[in-house]
This record gives sequence, C-alpha cells and structure tokens, in this order.
Amino acid sequence: MKAVRRPRPSTAASEPATANRASLGRDGGVGGIALRVGPLSARCRPRVLLVPCVVVLALITAFIVGVAHGDVPIPALDVVRILLGGGNAVDRMIVIEFRLPRVVVGAAVGAALGLSGAIVQGIARNPLASPEILGVTSGAAVGAVSVIVLGGSYGAVGGHLARIGIPSAAIVGGLTAAAAVYLLALRGGLSGNRVLLVGIGIQALLSSLVSWLLIKASIVDAGRAIVWLTGSLNAATWDDAVAVTPALALALPAMSMLSFPFGALNFDDDTAGALGVRLDAARSMLLLTAVVLTATATAAAGPIAFVALVSPQLALRLLRTATPPLLTSALLGAALTIWADVLGRTAFGDKQLPVGILTAALGAPYLMYLLVRSGKTHGR
Repeated sequence: MKAVRRPRPSTAASEPATANRASLGRDGGVGGIALRVGPLSARCRPRVLLVPCVVVLALITAFIVGVAHGDVPIPALDVVRILLGGGNAVDRMIVIEFRLPRVVVGAAVGAALGLSGAIVQGIARNPLASPEILGVTSGAAVGAVSVIVLGGSYGAVGGHLARIGIPSAAIVGGLTAAAAVYLLALRGGLSGNRVLLVGIGIQALLSSLVSWLLIKASIVDAGRAIVWLTGSLNAATWDDAVAVTPALALALPAMSMLSFPFGALNFDDDTAGALGVRLDAARSMLLLTAVVLTATATAAAGPIAFVALVSPQLALRLLRTATPPLLTSALLGAALTIWADVLGRTAFGDKQLPVGILTAALGAPYLMYLLVRSGKTHGR
C-alpha cells in the first residue's frame, strides 16, 4: 500500500500578517523591488537609476576625451582644470574657442535627436520609426542645399537666399515639411501609421528635389552641399550651440508635462482615451516637439544619420521598459554622437571622417538587426 504524503502548509500563509511592518522583497511579476510600509507601497527599480548614471558617466568621459584630442593634445586633467577656470592662456584659448563648441554642439544635437526619436517611436509604436520619416530632415536638407546652390550661382535670387543663412533655411525647410505631413495626415484622424505613410511620401519627394539641386549646382557648390548633407561637427561654433540648446532646454520641461500622455499612447486608442488622454492633441504636441528638436539639430550639424533611430532602442533595451525612455534616450544620443565624432577624428590617422559617416556605419547594422527581428516577430 502506497503512502500518501500530505502537502505541508505554506510558512508564508501560516505567519500572521503585520500591518505596520516594513517589508522588502523582489517582485517577480513586473520586476524591481517592492517596498511596503504599512498601507503604503512603492516600487523601486534599481535599473532605472543605475543605467542613466552609467550613461551620464560615459557622456562626461566622452566630453573630456573630445576636448582633449586634437592637433595639440591636452591631458584630461588639464582639460578639467581649464573647465573649472584654471590652466594657461594658450590651452584655455584652444579649449574654449575651438574644441568646446564642437563637443557642446555634438552633445546638444545628439540629445535632441535621441529625444525626438523616442517621441516618434512612442507615437508610432514602431521601433523602425524615426524623425527622418516625418520629412523633417529632408525638408531641412532642401532648405540648406537651396541656400548653398542657389545662393552661390543664381544671381539676384541667389543673393537674397544667401542672406537667409544655412541654419535658418534648414529650420524653415524642416518645419514646412513637417507642417505638410501634419496637414495631410490630419484628414481622417491623426494616427501613428498614417503619419508614417504620409511622411515617407514627403521624404521621397524632398529627397528627389535635393538630388535635382545637386545636379544643377556647380562643382564647388555641390561639394559644399554634400559636406553639409553628410553631417559634420567640423565647423561647429558657439553660434550653433546657441541655436540648438534653447530648443532642447524648452523641450525637456515640455516632455515632463507630456510624459503621462506619452506613456498612455503605448496602449490602443480606446484605452488611452479611457484614461482621459486627448489623443489628437497629445500627438500634435508631441510631434511638434519632435519636429522642432530635429529641425534645430539638423540646422546646427546637418543630417546625422541613425542617432534618432538607435538611441531610443538601446535605452529601451537597457531599461527594459514598454516605451522608449525619454531622458535616457537623450543622454544616449548625446554620448553616441560625441563618441562617434571622437572616433572619426582619431581612429584613421591624419584623415578625419565626419560624424555622420560614423553614425551611419554603426547604425546600419543595427537597423538590419531590427528589420530581421521585426520580420521574425510578425512571422509567428
């Protein structure tokens, strides 16, 4: 006769519940650490605090390395000393006047692209979405190339265009293209997929216009335009930094106010509406923020590829969140842009590569990975 073993009672169930006792334990369902004190409870995820701190350290390191490297190497400790107000006059001039603007512009441009990429991917609910699809980058390219080409070779009209300046023309072109996408996508309701489809069409049209301008340009003007279209921090000045940092400084507080609608857009439209989110208004404000950030970043340094696509996805995987995290995406975009610029200046001897070439070379394999992964997911 086989003996039947009775199940032992759970020790957790047999212990009396203590209402005023603080308990600390792992949460296996969602992740993180659950902290309870009496009737109050909170969830702390160490990863959410640790990852941004590590990214900030990588950004500070890139900042110092980017300032230290150049034709006249300056030790890292001397760079820190100069930034704190010390150092000799010659080193201070090299750092403050020539190298610091380049690094500051790179950080601001990368942060703006990373933040705008996170916004667009969150609205579209698509990891392959980026601000380039909205036509902003192509519109900025049309504005800048028009000033370079027509301003250099086409008489009175060119003279008037030349007075506008490349950054201003790029901003106007980017905002105009975004307005066209918005107006065309607004018919029938502003949905993420509709915005992407209209944006792809506008981008193709504007890219064709850029190609036509390059064909009509002289060799000198075409060369200048291609350098700008590559995306470079070579000629970055404090004026470029002043152009892009105010947009970033205004966008960060705006995103703190829009964080709840942005998170609610992760659900379907019915659920987000039930949470009290006005969908069209929320998407419009978020898209406007992304457009302004992308236009100003492109005006300052040209179209730097893949930063807006890669940064949010890296941040999402590092933090393991449902939507791309905004702050971490901005920090990663800044760090990636500066490190790519440092690599382009130091890894190839006397030859310096524009930052846009490095980001494209590093981002293209990751885009292929996302495409393959997306195909496997839809094939199930």
